[in-house]
Amino acid sequence: MSDQPRIVAFAGSARKGSLNLQLVKVAAEGARAAGAEVTVLDMRDFPMPLFNQDLEEAEGPPENGRKLRRIMLAHDGLLIASPEYNSSITPLLKNAIDWVSRADEGNRALAAYEGKVAAVMSASPGRLGGLRGLVHLRSILSNIGVLVIPDQVAVGEAHTAFDAGGVLIDEGRRASIQGLGQSVAKLLRWNRCPEPLASRISSADCKPFEKAG
Repeated sequence: MSDQPRIVAFAGSARKGSLNLQLVKVAAEGARAAGAEVTVLDMRDFPMPLFNQDLEEAEGPPENGRKLRRIMLAHDGLLIASPEYNSSITPLLKNAIDWVSRADEGNRALAAYEGKVAAVMSASPGRLGGLRGLVHLRSILSNIGVLVIPDQVAVGEAHTAFDAGGVLIDEGRRASIQGLGQSVAKLLRWNRCPEPLASRISSADCKPFEKAG
């Protein structure tokens, strides 16, 4: 097993030019800088029907649900940016979480989530930046076996926060969001340190989790 942590990053939005997808890409930069391999997904590539157990029993999970589950199983950590819809998470994000949570292909229910480390973030045109939705997302993930780090970032007035090229303008915000990715990568590296330490891994990489930044 490689000592390089693998992290999957995505937004709970299928909108073209999604601000939250731009946001999670900033966190992915931080994770890569901390030595992680990061896969950034666009949820437009994974259209799925609304979860329905009758549909599941009749036809099995949708193929895109299976693809997404395989990706989750192959990664150690999650970076999730969630828009806020009516003070909660998007239907798209909840639906994806539900389909991936199901038992399938020899894997038990919740296998794609248990033991994962995650960071959550949000961007919204509102002043709170989607903060209320993150409360629900954190609760859902924690209840299905994901360790969600304490730090999170909500970017308010996000329609003015990025330039035309999708770059986050404020350097302080950018550093904070990159720090989320760094924190997940650092925690995963510490958790994966072998005993005894392999010669290619410094003991400095194996100290307990510290806030990045």
